[in-house]
Amino acid sequence: MRAAIYARVSTRDKGQDNENQLRELRAFAERSGYSIYKEYCDQESGGKADRTQFQLLFKDAHQRRFDVVIFWALDRFSREGVTETLNYLQKLSFAGVQFKSFTEQYLDSTGHFKDAIISILATIAKQERVRLGERTKAGLAKAVAQGKKLGRPGVGTEKQQHVLRLKATGISNRAIASALGLAPSTIAKYLAS
Repeated sequence: MRAAIYARVSTRDKGQDNENQLRELRAFAERSGYSIYKEYCDQESGGKADRTQFQLLFKDAHQRRFDVVIFWALDRFSREGVTETLNYLQKLSFAGVQFKSFTEQYLDSTGHFKDAIISILATIAKQERVRLGERTKAGLAKAVAQGKKLGRPGVGTEKQQHVLRLKATGISNRAIASALGLAPSTIAKYLAS
């Protein structure tokens, strides 16, 4: 099997580099009988997805250039939160690429429990989506309890009155939209009300 190695440290300062992770991951790949296709190394926060090597890893995964991704630990792979991290692992699975964590032996989609691991991860992601919905509903209820009005402002707003005054002077909808920084469709809605 061809393996991709992913290593990440948070910053270039303080003398951090990927070499400690890489040394162990190379040995782990060799013990597992994998040939190393490529090493993807980032030196930036795991809290964002736009890491250069991380993005390249997924591009190559979708082109099936390797069969398994090996990383030091899940927090080295991604720190974007439960749902996002699980989505990354599912993207790998959908691309036909397996994954293994060096320090978290249970996080291994290559073994006998592959389907169980993926099922557990999917269940955790679903629970996180449910919790997010509950937090959103609670936040909206709190806002309503504090007297805040939710939704878009009504059509009788000051801006609508301004649109009506401009239209009364004979200006086109497109000119009004341009002058007020609104979409022409918004101008049409204001005028239709």
